[in-house]
Amino acid sequence: MFVLELTYTRPLEAVDAVLDEHVAWLKAQFEKGIFLASGRKTPRDGGVILAVGADRAAMEALAATDPFSLAGVCEYRITEFTAHTTAPALAGYREQPPA
Repeated sequence: MFVLELTYTRPLEAVDAVLDEHVAWLKAQFEKGIFLASGRKTPRDGGVILAVGADRAAMEALAATDPFSLAGVCEYRITEFTAHTTAPALAGYREQPPA
């Protein structure tokens, strides 16, 4: 599982200029089952996405397709972790730690 942390690198006006495209991109990833949750950080200086994917390289490649990335208004920090404990609603995403 992955935590994708977005940090805005441009003023909010520049972020908002591509917000609709970013939201459409998010929705497409939710429909594919890649994203599990997303939202703005408080204060509004970026966002957070909880995602599942094959590997880190695939997640980095996906983040590079975000309209925010393409417009140069954010940077991504990607953290991979093993979700061995989850809420019941996320039981299908539980993973076993590496041996």
